[in-house]
Amino acid sequence: FDREREGVARASEDDTSLIQRGARALSRAGASITVTSLTDLVAFAISSSSALPALASFCAFASINIFFLWVLSATFFVACMVIDEKRQRDNRRDCLCCFTRKQEIEVEDTGSKEGFLSRYFRKYHAPAILSKPGKVWTLIFFSALFAFGMYGTIKLPVEDSARNFIPVDSYIKDYSEAADEYFPSSGESLYITFTNGEEIYKSREGLATLDTRLRGLSEEPPYIAEPNEYNYQNVMAGLKDYLAEDGASIGVLTGDDGWPTNYEDFVATLRSYAQFMGPGAKYAQDIALSSDGSTIEALRVKAEYVRLTKSYRGEVLDDASRQIAAMDATRVMVNSWTDLAPAFPYSAKFIDIEGFKIINSELYRNVGLAILAVGIIVLITVANVVTALLITVNVAFCIIEILGAMFALGLVIDSVSVINIVLAVGLSIDYSAHIGHCFMVKGGNNNDARATESLADIGASVLNGALSTFLAVAVLLFSKSYVFRTLAIQFALTVSLGVFHGLILLPVLLALFGPKPFASAEPIKSVNEETEEKSVGEGAEEKEESVCPVVAKNEDEIGEDTFQENTL
Repeated sequence: FDREREGVARASEDDTSLIQRGARALSRAGASITVTSLTDLVAFAISSSSALPALASFCAFASINIFFLWVLSATFFVACMVIDEKRQRDNRRDCLCCFTRKQEIEVEDTGSKEGFLSRYFRKYHAPAILSKPGKVWTLIFFSALFAFGMYGTIKLPVEDSARNFIPVDSYIKDYSEAADEYFPSSGESLYITFTNGEEIYKSREGLATLDTRLRGLSEEPPYIAEPNEYNYQNVMAGLKDYLAEDGASIGVLTGDDGWPTNYEDFVATLRSYAQFMGPGAKYAQDIALSSDGSTIEALRVKAEYVRLTKSYRGEVLDDASRQIAAMDATRVMVNSWTDLAPAFPYSAKFIDIEGFKIINSELYRNVGLAILAVGIIVLITVANVVTALLITVNVAFCIIEILGAMFALGLVIDSVSVINIVLAVGLSIDYSAHIGHCFMVKGGNNNDARATESLADIGASVLNGALSTFLAVAVLLFSKSYVFRTLAIQFALTVSLGVFHGLILLPVLLALFGPKPFASAEPIKSVNEETEEKSVGEGAEEKEESVCPVVAKNEDEIGEDTFQENTL
């Protein structure tokens, strides 16, 4: 908006001129804003269909916010700029805009001039990377960076990082470490639930001896701890022992197998045994009866997994891969018990493990779809296949390198990092789309000159945006919270790699493979031409000021030569 006023004094503009200047500024920057906003919105909207609830909710929230940010930037913000420009023109105060200053601000005001960063990009940055050696070294450097990113992406593991959420100085961390060392066989609880009362009665003997089927499974999937009196609880085994010892004394009629002879007596005996004040009170919560107590709806057997942990770069983490293997093997094992009542296993940890099982595929699926959507939107908005392809490839390389850097820094794929990776697609496109669009509106046949002018024109804004984003999260790098620290690290990686690709790699690719500009592109005006125009303008002003007619007593004393001399 301020750049459109270059060479024009603020006081000389009327309201119509301000509105026209706002329109020109919006037409200049509106296309880039629309490209980046639309790509971000579509990328997040696609990821909102993820099977991971946390990722889906975040992406839906982000896409709605981006839409309203775009609307406000294209309407409310522009209107505010025009109103504020009127305030400055009328010499009104900043906060108390109803009051006018008594004195004029004596500052030369002729609009925007090329700033320090723009001069840096024009005079130093662009010549360095767009020279022949600069292009070669840029391609070599980013090829090596991409190879490193691919290696790290392949090696990046999915891990259960729940322990990382515990503050470093918390006593809970000490407890977990002690439990790992002294109680390795004590892990997550497992409940095997059997349904259908009639089938439970028919398979009563197999249920009572279920512990024999769970032995010898601690060293391989499903990693179930050896049953003992502390980690194994089976109401059917308890009832069998009770009937063997006290069945006759309580008047329960049992058959040769030691069980009640019919289903109704079995239900009555089990209900009496497992009631809260009965001999099997500890099993009271392990059976579910019908409302009238005449039928068994379900019963459960409690077992326990061994502690599934591993050391990852000096830290003890719960082993996600073995947890997945344990859950799957448990389900296969229970489904193979066709001689018993219908059953299904459950553990509170299964909720997390289900996430570990799909998070890797969900990550790459959502990132891939987001990048594909970004490519299509960029193609539609930029309206050039080559430029859209270069921007999309640039973003894809950036995401791969972020994943590689995560591996190098010891981060893992979990519920926190997967959200930030999808967010990185939306952030990294901003740094490349602005440069790519600006390149297309720069006229001429010299791609090096067009890339240089693009960097000088929009590079400062891109760099300022990146710095502000980085500074907003830099303080979180020193946080003790795993969530905030991971967020800050991934944001820092996204900003730094996104800027590197947008301001270094993409200009080189555009200079090498960039297409012709739009038909409506502005011709590039060289710095020398601008300097000459300014010097000519300044010289003309000086000439006008130097015209000073000589005042003489007699007109005859003023000769033609004298008049010409004074006007030169």
